[in-house]
Amino acid sequence: MSTPRRLAVINHEAGRPLATVPLVSDRREQILATAAGLFARRGFHGVSIADIGAACGISGPALYKHFDGKDALLAEMLVGISEQLLGVGRERVTAADGPTSSLEALLGWHVSFALEHPELIVVQDRDWCSLPDAARERVRGLQREYVGVWVEVLRALRPDLPPETARARVHAGFGLINSTPHSALLARGRMQPLLEDMARAALLA
Repeated sequence: MSTPRRLAVINHEAGRPLATVPLVSDRREQILATAAGLFARRGFHGVSIADIGAACGISGPALYKHFDGKDALLAEMLVGISEQLLGVGRERVTAADGPTSSLEALLGWHVSFALEHPELIVVQDRDWCSLPDAARERVRGLQREYVGVWVEVLRALRPDLPPETARARVHAGFGLINSTPHSALLARGRMQPLLEDMARAALLA
């Protein structure tokens, strides 16, 4: 999966977007996008290859030209999410001019992702256990590294925090930000700063 930020996720049962994301022409990305929407709504085990193919306008067997199967599709989807979160997070910290601006950059990035891709958060949370073993370990490792980026920034701001306490705060902050499938009830322009303010307060309390 190249990057989930290009996904155009559609709720095919309701006929409306699940997230406002630019449309893409690449067939592989279309399949990933469609699968993400279907998995979020029905669960990984409630969606068949034929369902994904029908929603993409192709036959189920034609999907095997792009993915070895449903497990491979889920693996690319969730590994891609973790790679993107870590990669962009590191880039933003590197470009920042200090720990305060690093924290603001991380908050802006993660909240934006969570608001744009609530369906991917649902799939990550609910269907992670359905990943093949190798992909699950890859996701777990990437997530540890991403948490580590946040912990380093937080402890630069709060050197009094032991590493394990800082890590617990980061995980709690992620829980707040990743609530968007349920909590994003306001317009984007209001929800983004609200989540950033709440997560910042939780991390630094």
